[in-house]
Amino acid sequence: MDYEVKKEGIILFEENMSLDDTLDCGQAFRWEAVPSDHFRTYKGFFKNIPLTISETERDSGKFILHGVSEKDFLDIWFDYFDLGTDYGELKRRFSEDETLSAACKFAKGVRLLKQDGEECLISFILSQNNNIPRIKGIIGRLCGMYGGFPDIEKMKGVTAEELAPLRAGFRAKYIEDCVRRVTSGEVSLERIAAMPTEEAKKALMTVKGIGPKVAMCVLLFGFYKTDAYPVDVWIKRVNERFYPNGLPQCVKGVEGIAQQYLFHYIRTAGEDMVCPGVQ
Repeated sequence: MDYEVKKEGIILFEENMSLDDTLDCGQAFRWEAVPSDHFRTYKGFFKNIPLTISETERDSGKFILHGVSEKDFLDIWFDYFDLGTDYGELKRRFSEDETLSAACKFAKGVRLLKQDGEECLISFILSQNNNIPRIKGIIGRLCGMYGGFPDIEKMKGVTAEELAPLRAGFRAKYIEDCVRRVTSGEVSLERIAAMPTEEAKKALMTVKGIGPKVAMCVLLFGFYKTDAYPVDVWIKRVNERFYPNGLPQCVKGVEGIAQQYLFHYIRTAGEDMVCPGVQ
């Protein structure tokens, strides 16, 4: 990774990154592709801090963070895009396994976003049995209700009835329960952040409506517990087809990052997913 400070913002050089693979893969819900003169441009937020980022050409590895100062790049966006992690080295490590080697070639621009834990928790409760456009719609209405994505403390005392304008359905009562437990101290996100992953998963699952998959998503995307391995219907198929005896040793400690490559691969390739031979 390298960068330059220019008049238009930060010019980022990172060959192991794609905006489509990273921002539109279901790990975050406040990014939207917008028309521009560049190959791809997205607008979105981290903790209500806005960003417009462009990929200059397909697979160019060159990006523009528009209007961003060097200080904000280093203080906010460097960490958010996980730029301190060498994804080239991770992909070399994963390529010891044939299936992961193919997945890394197929989705070579995947990166893990280091999101805010509270926002991630609320977002993934809303994601249950839902599709990405509808999740984005609900979250957009939540932001409209509170003037931005609310801290959980700001939602203290909220009821499912008060959340009815979100059109979140049964998920509204889960949000009510989550807010009550967190603001009362019954569930401490600070303690969860410090817990080993399995213990943290159990603590999150005390919140109404949070099962193993949502808990692991929150731990991976909101708390950067890279050994968290969310299993949905897609990853269940991967596990049954390619890893009936468990994941390979090469992913130990970073199972969640490996999952992102596998998830993107099977979700896109489906039954055409193969082990070796992806060009």
